Amino acid sequence: MPDPDLQDWLHHWQDEADAAYLYLALAGQETDPHRKDVYIKLAGVEERHVQMWGKLLAAHGHKVEHARPSLNAKIRAWVGRRFGTRFLLPLLLREEGQEVKGYLDLHKSSTLPDAQEVSLQLAKESAAHAETLAGLSGKGSEPWHKSGSGGFLRNVVYGFNDGLTANFGLVAGVIGAAVPPHVIMISGVAGMIADALSMGSSGYLAAKSEQEVYDHEIAMEKEEIRLMPEVEEEELALLYEAKGLEPGTARRMAEEVMRDPERALGESVREELKIGKAHATPFREGWITGVATAIGALIPVAPFLVFEGRTAIWTAFSIAMLSHFAVGGARSFFTGRGVIRSGVDMFVIGVGVAAVGYFVGDLVARVL
Repeated sequence: MPDPDLQDWLHHWQDEADAAYLYLALAGQETDPHRKDVYIKLAGVEERHVQMWGKLLAAHGHKVEHARPSLNAKIRAWVGRRFGTRFLLPLLLREEGQEVKGYLDLHKSSTLPDAQEVSLQLAKESAAHAETLAGLSGKGSEPWHKSGSGGFLRNVVYGFNDGLTANFGLVAGVIGAAVPPHVIMISGVAGMIADALSMGSSGYLAAKSEQEVYDHEIAMEKEEIRLMPEVEEEELALLYEAKGLEPGTARRMAEEVMRDPERALGESVREELKIGKAHATPFREGWITGVATAIGALIPVAPFLVFEGRTAIWTAFSIAMLSHFAVGGARSFFTGRGVIRSGVDMFVIGVGVAAVGYFVGDLVARVL
């Protein structure tokens, strides 16, 4: 009886055939003899993977013919021939990373010993391919893992910026509609609350999603240490070498670490995945973002709590524009651009938001 994973097996069989085809296309575009030789060898390994899947499929009652590249692979190769290795290399790196994940998942889910054996072997070889491609492209180790991080200051700056800009446009629109002062204040306060709740919940969900990604990556790393200890040991040794240790010393350190799975996991999470200890919970991230948004949104509204008429309008405009310049300068710490240039850019955006909001409000008031 065919295995219920038959469609997955066929998918992997075709993926390996496509990979072999694309490696040859990559080799055809490569001018460096060493890299060209690496790509040709990788294509040969992928062809062996195709044969392994073919034998496994045949053993379970589904004989396949000679694999041909899919239309998708042909299109990618065509584009690669016109744009060179800078297009195909990142694509193949991503594909190898996805294969590692797919084969590890298959190894865990399959109930057939031969399928488990094949998927584990291919996971190891795909991991080695990914490491080779990562080295050629200058990427970090284990490209099948994804990690990223936010930060307290980033949440404050971007929350403040969103609240300021969004509510400034809202207040300008209500002013353009020539409504009574108390309506401006009510609209601004309502906008502040709505924006703060929206950004706060977004911050919470983003942090929770990031935490779940980290948990998944750590669990996957733990499984890799269990199933592919020799690959993980090699990666740790290379990381230690990159830090300046002699190859022999790096190898001994890696061997010692790998004797303790928990220590190996901690070292891999810290050194390979660059995931440190969490310093904030999703609730705290959401709370910080929401409060920062509320403070930013309060700026265009605050003058209406103190002044009246044109004094309140021009005070709100002046404070909001200065705040736009300040938050633009603060954003330069994350974008790497100059403080003045970033400040001016945000100032211009603030003017544009106010102008659009005012004229839209005026137009709506005239139409209604």
